[in-house]
Amino acid sequence: MITRIFWLASTHARLCLILGLAAGLLLPGFAATLVTWLPHMVAALLTTTALRIGHQAAMGAMRDLRWGLGSVAVLQMIVPLFLLGVLTLAGLQDTPAALVIVLTSAAPAITGSVNLALMMRLDGGRMMQILVLGTAAFPLTVLPVLMLMPQLGPADQVVLAALKLLGVIILAAGAGFTLRAWLFPQPTDGQIKALDGLSVLAFSFIVVGLMAALNPALRSDPLTVALWALLAFAISYLLQLFTLLTLRRTLLRPVAGPLAIGAGNRNIAIFLVALPPDILTPLMIFIGCWQLPMYLTPMLLPRLYQWALSNE
Repeated sequence: MITRIFWLASTHARLCLILGLAAGLLLPGFAATLVTWLPHMVAALLTTTALRIGHQAAMGAMRDLRWGLGSVAVLQMIVPLFLLGVLTLAGLQDTPAALVIVLTSAAPAITGSVNLALMMRLDGGRMMQILVLGTAAFPLTVLPVLMLMPQLGPADQVVLAALKLLGVIILAAGAGFTLRAWLFPQPTDGQIKALDGLSVLAFSFIVVGLMAALNPALRSDPLTVALWALLAFAISYLLQLFTLLTLRRTLLRPVAGPLAIGAGNRNIAIFLVALPPDILTPLMIFIGCWQLPMYLTPMLLPRLYQWALSNE
């Protein structure tokens, strides 16, 4: 019975994501109760994802660090500094929108990026590498951004949050790899499909809590929410588009897909521990809106990825 449910979730993965988004919007009470459990849910999602990929695929993707480290440096340091420079020249560096743009582009990939890559039929092992490397390098790549934007709060708090997240990723992924080697050393096609479904359900469930702040904001100020949502779609999809266009004809073409997923799906929530209260409220609304483009990526962008990564 449970296997059947997992198979259905795997077959209807995109529908599961939409249902998760809808539950986050339509069930505010339930979403609010999940907020305190988000750290545990993130860890469970990482364990489930590692269980699906297996250590062989992930470690195979870890062999070549040259492209990974360079790409992380560009995505998490060069890009936000460039955007901050452009916004400063335009006189917009102190606006909430500028803050969101810089923070988003400076953050590492979300913990669910591997799930997105799998749903887009991209290399999950490479995506796991980008997630781990990006989170590990974040304490270093974020320092120039913090120096130029002191309103973000003390650097040590942001760095500590990054180190905690890295620890969670290592422990949760290690647990998933161990379970995979113990329970499914040579998984059948049916078992792989069931693991895909389990991963989809975990990914769909966590979004309910992440969108807890969105329903009250929609009731009080729907226009502001609409503007934040528009900005979220623009940031996520433009970063993915530019990454694909830049890399599709380079030596990094084989990893252009995972890098594009990592570029447009960032863990901006990592900054919450250090942000002053006066700028925290609009950011919480944005984080709720930020889930929309990320969770809709498998529905809205497959053709873009197919075109960019085709052999034509």
